[in-house]
Amino acid sequence: MGRAFEARKQSKMKRWGAMAKAFTRIGKDIVMAVKTGGASPDTNARLRVVIQNAKGVNMPKDRIDAAIKRANDKDISSYEEVIYEGYAPHGVAVLVETSTDNINRTVASVRSYFTKGGGSLGTTGMLSFVFERKAVFRVNAEGLSVEELELELIDFGAEEVEQDENEILITTAFEDFGNMQKALEEKGVHIISSGFERFPLSYMKVNAEQEIDIQKMIDKMEEDDDVNIVYHNMIVE
Repeated sequence: MGRAFEARKQSKMKRWGAMAKAFTRIGKDIVMAVKTGGASPDTNARLRVVIQNAKGVNMPKDRIDAAIKRANDKDISSYEEVIYEGYAPHGVAVLVETSTDNINRTVASVRSYFTKGGGSLGTTGMLSFVFERKAVFRVNAEGLSVEELELELIDFGAEEVEQDENEILITTAFEDFGNMQKALEEKGVHIISSGFERFPLSYMKVNAEQEIDIQKMIDKMEEDDDVNIVYHNMIVE
């Protein structure tokens, strides 16, 4: 299996979390997409991807349509994507991706999670050498050959093409997202979801007892509605 695939399997990163959390995230993504590119998915590529992801987590169509309508309201608050970086106990690197309509609230909460968890909030960019951002596509594996699909997609930036039960995971460089999205659409491949994930370039080994301490801090972060996802480079010996 490839490095990206194994990193995904070994880590405890939770891409979406519970269904309610997924819908909250999608709702924010819709607001940001509509505010920046309009309410029509035909002319707004970002919104088209968000709708695709909403369907991937089984968000009902009426909820998607309602979210787009609300997002088009000039009075509704918009969201900003803010990244926080720091260290958990035992030297584990932690990167927190958030979407917020109140940065002061969010930074105070994230700082509190780090402090109470025995870690420390750092500065933006300090973990650029620890995590690598990649584009990841989840597609329906039915009727597809992993080997053949990989050969077809190499010219469009495919780096890893791996089977995961009834899905195929395709990883590309960050800048190849658009090329891969277009290639899959033109080939008629059913895209379940697509987006960006961060993969550790190096890992910090911890024991089982240390993992419990670190995971408690991460769990608190993931419960926060402003937090989309928490990445770390922890691996248990």
